[in-house]
Amino acid sequence: MFFEKHDEWEDYKIWLSQNEIQRFLNTTSDSQHRLAFELAVRCGLRSDEVLRVCPRDLKDTEAGKMLRVDSAKSDGKRQTPVPAELATRIETISDVRPESSDEPLIDVTTRTLRRWIHRTGEELAREEEEEMWEYLTMHDLRRTWATSLKGADVDAMIVCDWGGWSDLETFLDHYRGKFSPEAQRKQRKKVEWLN
Repeated sequence: MFFEKHDEWEDYKIWLSQNEIQRFLNTTSDSQHRLAFELAVRCGLRSDEVLRVCPRDLKDTEAGKMLRVDSAKSDGKRQTPVPAELATRIETISDVRPESSDEPLIDVTTRTLRRWIHRTGEELAREEEEEMWEYLTMHDLRRTWATSLKGADVDAMIVCDWGGWSDLETFLDHYRGKFSPEAQRKQRKKVEWLN
């Protein structure tokens, strides 16, 4: 886990590794909590975007499965890739639930989302004896998503497009963070004497 003191508040910005993401997702046994968390950490959605996702937002495109969401920061829509397993789960939920495909999958408030993540973070802090889990927010999941993409060598302009940032400067100012352990290992392998 990487963290740094927040410039504006008395808390921290958090970046999770892929292993930590998996531990976080596995900590919750509630399928609705997990779905909300995955939409943030695997698709880069903001809290209010998570709450608006409907099964009909899942689109097959030439670039692969995408979620087409109403952007929380503009009047338009944006598309972000969705992992195959998550897309299948959304399709399955749509098939078995009585609501129509244009009804949101997560029917709670942003405050409830914050409580879910806080409780999950507290549980992990106790289990792992790592206090930084208590600072984890929905925004940190989005931050982790963006940093993970960049660490996997996804072009920064594509990350901006998928994440709904209007320009590279905004993305770099607010989301560029610590490099994941995976990205650091990949770079380390390039240096013969470090291996």
